[in-house]
Amino acid sequence: MNLIHRCVLLAGACLLATGALAQPMTVADVKYAETLQVADASLQLNGAGVRYKAVFKVYTAGLYLEKKAATTAEVMALKGPKRISITMLREIDSTELGKLFSRGMEDNMDRAAFSKLIPGVLRMSQVFSDHKKLAAGDQFMIDWVPGTGTIITVKGKQQGEPFKEPEFFNALLGIWLGNAPADWKLKDAMLGKPA
Repeated sequence: MNLIHRCVLLAGACLLATGALAQPMTVADVKYAETLQVADASLQLNGAGVRYKAVFKVYTAGLYLEKKAATTAEVMALKGPKRISITMLREIDSTELGKLFSRGMEDNMDRAAFSKLIPGVLRMSQVFSDHKKLAAGDQFMIDWVPGTGTIITVKGKQQGEPFKEPEFFNALLGIWLGNAPADWKLKDAMLGKPA
């Protein structure tokens, strides 16, 4: 084995060790990039999974963070940008989805904390009802950007002004990562736990 061949092999091993050749994760035929940029920060995929309703696959959800987190408390404690990326696997009435999200937030908060967020919850519900339906393959993202707020992007378009309160993003996270999550297996998947 000559010197050049050894150097090429060593460089390849270093790239693999550092994750530079990391492959996207595929969940129900939806590809999640290993890393992405949100507000000048490089985020890594913490985990992704499928939301089931009875036996039906409804959507996939992936959680991106600045560093890996294995518990809800660790995710909430991270101060930097965060992203929840959701891709629909079947058509759904957007108004119904907005109501489910509102109920999911309420189920994971005490009544007083939830009541403070009602204006934001109503605005978020309106964002989804404006879209009428989300079809299989449609994507939306919920980003937390420190100093800016929660940004909801549906089908590639930002929906109105950011929601300024940090509590609003954490309440949204509660839908998937709270004590009464929408889907326990999805919670574990988003926290990077093996299936």
